[in-house]
Amino acid sequence: MLRISRVFVVAFFIALVMAPASAQTTAQRLDRFVTKLIENKQFSGSILVAEEGKTVYRKSAGYAVFSKRVPNTQAISFPIASLSKTMTAIGILQLMEQGKLDINLPVATYLPSFPYAQITVRHLLSHTSGLPPYNAYLNPLRAKDSSKVFTNADFLPVVASGKNPLIYSPGEKGNYDNVNYIVLALLLERLSGLPYADYIQRYVLEPAGMKHTRFMPLAQQFNTDTIANFAYPHIYLRAYDDMPTRSNTVPYIRNYWKAFALTGFGDYISTIEDILLYDKALDENRLLKANTLREAHQPVLLTDGKPHPDLFGLGWEVESDTSMGQVVYHSGAAISLSCVMMRNLTRRQTVILFDNTHFNAHEVGTKLLKILNGQHVELPKKSLAHLYGQTLLKQGSTEARNELTRLKKDTLNYYLSEQEVNELGYAFLGNSNPYHLPESHKYGEALATFKLNIDLFPTSWNAYDSYGEALLVKGNKQEAAMMYEKSIKLNPDNKGGIKALEAIRNEN
Repeated sequence: MLRISRVFVVAFFIALVMAPASAQTTAQRLDRFVTKLIENKQFSGSILVAEEGKTVYRKSAGYAVFSKRVPNTQAISFPIASLSKTMTAIGILQLMEQGKLDINLPVATYLPSFPYAQITVRHLLSHTSGLPPYNAYLNPLRAKDSSKVFTNADFLPVVASGKNPLIYSPGEKGNYDNVNYIVLALLLERLSGLPYADYIQRYVLEPAGMKHTRFMPLAQQFNTDTIANFAYPHIYLRAYDDMPTRSNTVPYIRNYWKAFALTGFGDYISTIEDILLYDKALDENRLLKANTLREAHQPVLLTDGKPHPDLFGLGWEVESDTSMGQVVYHSGAAISLSCVMMRNLTRRQTVILFDNTHFNAHEVGTKLLKILNGQHVELPKKSLAHLYGQTLLKQGSTEARNELTRLKKDTLNYYLSEQEVNELGYAFLGNSNPYHLPESHKYGEALATFKLNIDLFPTSWNAYDSYGEALLVKGNKQEAAMMYEKSIKLNPDNKGGIKALEAIRNEN
């Protein structure tokens, strides 16, 4: 009896210990993955993972303000960017539930001056309207008056006054575009009788208990330097930069968002914890009825009967991978920011994260969800292209090549991308300058990088083409012609290379 009793006690004790250990294993696996991201400088932000509404893992890393070493924390606010669209969609669907609109009716039913009679409210919600981007309407006016600041009040009159052609018939295709949610915000204001921000505050944020979520349009986010407790978006301006720059210090970025002070698609800042409250409010049907949410979470069908190519529903996107259950999500991205809210409806799991240096939040969130569900996910690896660029700048091409040759054998911890090496070469070349920065040309480093790429990937036509372009910039036409010849031999359809080679020969 005594031996049996001891065995029983020992077995009971082991079971008692193993239960929490099993729960900890998932958290440890999540932390191992995230810690590797942090070590690789591939994450700066906050993460929260929950099951049944309860947090099972959280982590913050990096800086809210890099120049001042202000750390990111769980309590810090961040721009939720296009995640704001889900709130706009909720507002519209609430009006539908109240009988104030029919999403299958034309938008012009409710906004009579809207000139596209065939576009319905459903088309706007699902990004299938065919509307061109808002820039197509506003850029001609901006060209005449560069000081003009455009708001939603300006948008509908401009659309009505000069009917730009649709890029496709409504419902025929799908393409994600902010313009749809500008119109939805106007519709929300017209039918509710409230300003957009007031409606979202009263009927979305307050019912969800989101006390740390604020209306702050992108125009304000990118033109304010004194937001307290805020994770400012930061950008690596060039592929070889070692430290990111706060994006609202770049004049071109500030001026762009100052000009386009439009709302409805990216207007809120929030916290990880508040987004979890948002998730809980959705789950408990405090914002929308269950049948309305079910419809919102189904990919809309195009006019040919096929699902939306990006599996968009009504304000939400649906994951194509159903191995973990039905997963819906919405990402948010602005210049140098990426965030995501992922909801596994089947297993009641939630992943929320933001990265204020714009690493892909949706990609990371998907991997965290897989880890949560026991699927194998490879640990993050360091970019050899980025490491090469840093070493090239600091120690020269010989040491950079030697280091890359040595480390590329370690495939467990490092990866090598032809595209990243190519992008690094163009960054050194300095010809592409999307943010209108002062010109910076590092021709020696550019040539060394492009030469490295053809040595690493000798069957890549694009590698030879890029090296040819760099040689041509430096005036080495004979060697440039040789590179273009090799590129065309590998890809006879390289029209750009053919044109460049003909120009060299004609000049000679």
